[in-house]
Amino acid sequence: MNERYEKIFKPLQNGSDVRGSAIATEKEPKNLTPEIAADIAAGFLAWLEKKTGKPASELKVGVGHDSRLTADILKNGVLSGLSGAHAYDCGLASTPSLFISTILPESAFDGAVMITASHLPFNRNGLKFFTKDGGLEKADITEILKTASEKNISVSESVSAESFDLVSAYSSRMMDIIKEEVNADDYDHPLLGLHIVVDAGNGASGFFASRILEPLGADISGSVYLDPDGNFPNHVPNPENPVAMAAISSAVISSGADLGVIFDCDGDRGAAVFSDGSEVNRNTLIALMAAILQEKNPGATIVTDSVTSDELAVFLEKDLGMKHLRFKRGYKNVINKGIELNAAGINCPLAIETSGHGALKENYFSDDGAYLCVKIICKAARLRAEGRSIKDLISTLGAPAESAEIRYTIKGDNFAEYGKQVLTDFEAFAEKDPRFHIVSPNYEGVRISFDDDEVQGWMLIRMSLHDPVIPINLEAQAAGGTKIIEGRLESFFAEHDRLYR
Repeated sequence: MNERYEKIFKPLQNGSDVRGSAIATEKEPKNLTPEIAADIAAGFLAWLEKKTGKPASELKVGVGHDSRLTADILKNGVLSGLSGAHAYDCGLASTPSLFISTILPESAFDGAVMITASHLPFNRNGLKFFTKDGGLEKADITEILKTASEKNISVSESVSAESFDLVSAYSSRMMDIIKEEVNADDYDHPLLGLHIVVDAGNGASGFFASRILEPLGADISGSVYLDPDGNFPNHVPNPENPVAMAAISSAVISSGADLGVIFDCDGDRGAAVFSDGSEVNRNTLIALMAAILQEKNPGATIVTDSVTSDELAVFLEKDLGMKHLRFKRGYKNVINKGIELNAAGINCPLAIETSGHGALKENYFSDDGAYLCVKIICKAARLRAEGRSIKDLISTLGAPAESAEIRYTIKGDNFAEYGKQVLTDFEAFAEKDPRFHIVSPNYEGVRISFDDDEVQGWMLIRMSLHDPVIPINLEAQAAGGTKIIEGRLESFFAEHDRLYR
């Protein structure tokens, strides 16, 4: 057994990402240091040599980071670990721009490293890795971490690397996309007359307002939290967070804007707000993106994660005439399914998770929050020129009256094995109750629909992707329905003494 891997590096793996505590707190000791980051970067370099067949001396690798407090010290570690390759310091940038750096002709990096922990608390940080084929898979990260455990890289206080202005290159690409898609009479200013408010959550995407929207003619007054600040003093940079969504809604209403957009800390997730302050995230965001794409993709398949609503399925399949594949949680699961469908000849233009991770086939299946928002903005600009509102695209989308999430924590060891048994037990439990209708096909956990005199709705019970937790999502078509569903579950959970709320 490799003890260093088991104790130090394995705990840092979070699916296809690396995440850890870079600042010690009362609850979390530090487990991600510049030295550890250096070893991991060296592991990535070895992996990249193997993948490309090139020696390190011929490899070009870009390194960027979001606004986190530990960005600079971890960057020193990463650059130290990349010694021997041609490393480029891309500075403050978004995660999607690091992926695009492997595609853009002016950079064409063999690989890229993004230093980020997305929306997690200020003390956290992590690493994401890219090649021109996209983000790395879980197995790749495991291999990199095992290799890292065999390294012992020295880190100096300051490591020099050639600078590359990635934000300018990324912004230029986005501006060209908007110009071409809107195709306005004033081609170079397609957003003239459009008032768009941006909330970057003090993360890495503040440039979206000043470097992309404003030069194209948009009024960006009323935009908030554009300045990077790793303390995140205003709200959690997370489009799923109610406080964050309330902030962008308030900014749109108070400034009288036509539209608002919001990003997470590293820019790979986004959401929007209509002019009346109504939120466009989760099911609503999926519906809007599908409606925008439907015109050029009639009958296409939209892949989502497992917790989308029945109302969304009706909208996609009945109102838009598209197909809906409700797959597994985890943005890589959703994206990989979309790629798989296209490889099999099934048109899937969008693979999107309710978290706001959305990837389009036309954009290399990169989960890019800015690209999602660009598609919304372009459609809004075109409809405005016709005297129409973008909100009308989803006017027939229904919504549940209630939604809730229950989370049971598993006590003891071997939680994954125990959780799997709970799901097996639950399916047997549901089969015995005529009020429970097991949904099939279903790709994660057990999904149940309810349609009786007491309640109409659904529930999904599943295992968390990484934690000893069993989440249960509930939705009901009438007030009080989620409590009725919850009541039907009590006898089952009373028999499982390793579960607690």
